[in-house]
Amino acid sequence: MSFLDQLNPEQREAVETTEGPVLILAGAGSGKTRVITYRIAYLIEHKGVMPESILAMTFTNKAAAEMGERVEKLVGGLSIAKPVISTFHSFCVRMLRRDIEAMRIPSSVPGQPPIGHTKNFVIYDESDQQAVVKGVMKRLGLDDKQLTPRTVLGRISWAKNHMLDPQELYLQSADPKTERIAHLYEEYRKELRRANALDFDDLLLDAVRLLKSSGSVREYYNRRFQYLLIDEYQDTNRPQYELMRMLAGECHNVCAVGDEDQSIYSWRGADIRNILEFEQDFPEAKIIRLEQNYRSTQNILQAASAVVANNVRRKGKNLWTARQGGTKIGYYEAPDGENEALFAADWIARYLREAAERGETPRAAVLYRTNSQSRLFEEAMRRYGLKYHVVGGFSFYERAEIKDMISYLKVIHNPDDSISLMRVVNTPTRGIGKGTIDTLERLALETGLSLWGAIGEAIRRQLLPPRALTSLQTFQQLIEDARATLAGTFTEQLQETASVGDSPAQLREASESERGQLPKPALSAVEGAVQQGEAQRSTDDDATAFDPGEFGNFSFDFGAAEDETPGNEADSTAGASRPLPGQPDAAAILPSTADILKFLIDRTGYIKLLEEEDTPEAFSRIENLRELVNAAMDSRDRAETLDEFLDHAALVADADDYDARAQITLMSLHAAKGLEFPLIFLSGLEEGLFPHSRTMLVPEDIEEERRLCYVGMTRAMDQLILTRAVYRRRYGTDLPEASVPSRFLEEVPAPLIEELGTKSARMGTNRVGTGTLARPAGRSPAAAAESSHYSYEDEDQSSAWHDRGAPIAQSRQKPTNPARPYNSIENIAGFFARRGKKFTVPKHVVEEPTGKRGFRPGQKVRHPKYGEGTVYLREGEGEEAKITVQFLRFGLKKLVEKYAQLERA
Repeated sequence: MSFLDQLNPEQREAVETTEGPVLILAGAGSGKTRVITYRIAYLIEHKGVMPESILAMTFTNKAAAEMGERVEKLVGGLSIAKPVISTFHSFCVRMLRRDIEAMRIPSSVPGQPPIGHTKNFVIYDESDQQAVVKGVMKRLGLDDKQLTPRTVLGRISWAKNHMLDPQELYLQSADPKTERIAHLYEEYRKELRRANALDFDDLLLDAVRLLKSSGSVREYYNRRFQYLLIDEYQDTNRPQYELMRMLAGECHNVCAVGDEDQSIYSWRGADIRNILEFEQDFPEAKIIRLEQNYRSTQNILQAASAVVANNVRRKGKNLWTARQGGTKIGYYEAPDGENEALFAADWIARYLREAAERGETPRAAVLYRTNSQSRLFEEAMRRYGLKYHVVGGFSFYERAEIKDMISYLKVIHNPDDSISLMRVVNTPTRGIGKGTIDTLERLALETGLSLWGAIGEAIRRQLLPPRALTSLQTFQQLIEDARATLAGTFTEQLQETASVGDSPAQLREASESERGQLPKPALSAVEGAVQQGEAQRSTDDDATAFDPGEFGNFSFDFGAAEDETPGNEADSTAGASRPLPGQPDAAAILPSTADILKFLIDRTGYIKLLEEEDTPEAFSRIENLRELVNAAMDSRDRAETLDEFLDHAALVADADDYDARAQITLMSLHAAKGLEFPLIFLSGLEEGLFPHSRTMLVPEDIEEERRLCYVGMTRAMDQLILTRAVYRRRYGTDLPEASVPSRFLEEVPAPLIEELGTKSARMGTNRVGTGTLARPAGRSPAAAAESSHYSYEDEDQSSAWHDRGAPIAQSRQKPTNPARPYNSIENIAGFFARRGKKFTVPKHVVEEPTGKRGFRPGQKVRHPKYGEGTVYLREGEGEEAKITVQFLRFGLKKLVEKYAQLERA
């Protein structure tokens, strides 16, 4: 049987149409790699084409290797020669190694060699490029703090991707910054030419220049390669497009394979017009659509197609599959981001168990818009004891910017931690160089002091040059101020420092200047103007009698695996605030870890420097830093001290037991392209997050976000679950902010949706969907009931899928509030009840308080931040009394009445 018999009619047509230009619009999961490899095999076996006259180009080494292996299996014994299957950059390197000297021009100076690159050129990576730019900026007297090398390189790369030379960039400039970058671009090119070096963008550009400038070279490659295949054509940029045009020659035997609905890399220079305007470049082109999907169920395809159909810039396809029906699209509306992650972990844990019982190999993935979202999902997977693999970046706590800030916190907590101190002493750059570090290390070795002690000794004895001493004093003051802020003695330290030889006017000026560096929450806590929060937790040993104070750290614990025994439950004993050495007993609320982080970010200018870089990588790092502050805010809500927060971060960052073959994958949507999983969670479907806030004002960018959503949805084979959080904590905000459902949720047809996690869904009311909780394939209702170890249905997750329009709009205006938060008395009681533990809710007999406020158990109160609640417990008398309040949205909070700012509701 011929291998052609394995193809469907459209695939076979694409394989057999070998002459002239062909555009294959390959929908998601339609077998485009098979078409490319079978086309190559068909040319060799049936058309008698010499293998070496076939050129196939793709974007990744992995894809190129896979294609080569498939072709070898199909036609391996027919010829010793092999087709050229390569990435764009690898092909260009081959070409330039052979012919780059054809672009050299004679020198105007007699006896001097020609000007231009030689065949033995070197390729500079990013660090080499930065070193070149730094040298140029230093020579020109430019401050690399105001205009960073990374920013310069980002703009140079952008110009090269658009085939602009320095003169063209200068003429297009509209501000002095771009003019300076154009000058640096010219000097950068000269330096690379002088070093006989190329960067990665130059590989493409010089290959195009070579083909344009040398007719003999162009004719050679046109004769050599009679058939050209381009994979992922929608992701090509301008230089790659020009390269394809030059290699096509006069025969135009070009086969471009791509999907305009999966064009998601414009930020890397990809131009969707290349695929949309293919017929304009080749009027005789034949268009073939591959519309049969072999991956997903019909429900998933219909939902994804309905979303992407809202785009204007597309050619259009009607995807279909033989896998009719299938599980409906799950939708879960979580009260907050933490609950969203825990729901995903809970569902995946059950899916893994059931797949194992059926003898299947389970694979699940959680997809998110930005890498910073991985933190909550990583922590949720850890709590459920699930191994996972993070793709497309480091684990959250392993990212450089996160490790920098964690190292600052470690130094604040323990200044003698020399390893952490070495990481941050010159981060961001503050003029403390290698010579200074060497001197400090030598001094520490001679005196037996830590590196922190050596800094103090060097400053005291004036052992370094004035500039280095000034930089060290700045760093020392930063750490001491942060420690004083954490201890609540920052104001006193300012007064003591300023009082030595300073006038009252200077004292006030210094105090106001330094106080301006503090975040407002920290100032409020230090001055005691507004003090509120939780006092030290109770240390009652009775594990079965309910004491609200025991559960200050309960909100993260929904139970691990179902086979967990009571003896394995997490220890929820109290961890009262522990002061730093010399710190006063903190009966009043002190600045939290989040306040210290914001203080550090402000004083070091870390985010400001990243904003000045103005690159996609810099914005991603900024989002990671903001997510770290959010993590610290969550830590504050759990009443964790700094050392507890650091322990938590260290445990999450400990990747020693990670399994690279884990059945759970966490990745960004961009990293998921080309992959497939039986179960997909598409998370964070909220306006400003997905679609991202940076894309909201440009219609073309919104369309790319919609294509990204389509890519994420079509990664699912059997089940797709969409999630969002009603409230999500933004950059260090004191309280979570209400979110707006993503517009992409509205674009999914309502009949395809089934709500998960709602009371009404559980009871089978007349909602869109089946009226029962969605289950993985093969799962019985009885099994679902038995395996449920946390009832998400206890929370009001009312969503907007009742009708096809108005309900969503109402949801946008007024997000639903969880009626029973995860740390409510009822859910805590249910936690113990499901584990068969004795549980009693004691009735407290409380004497009538004598304080002027006198809030009593059962009384309705209102808090300026937490809203309305009910007093559950009162401890003590007078204004120093501690009261426990159950708030409707935020669960249990323990407050000191004196600072609680409560009012009668």
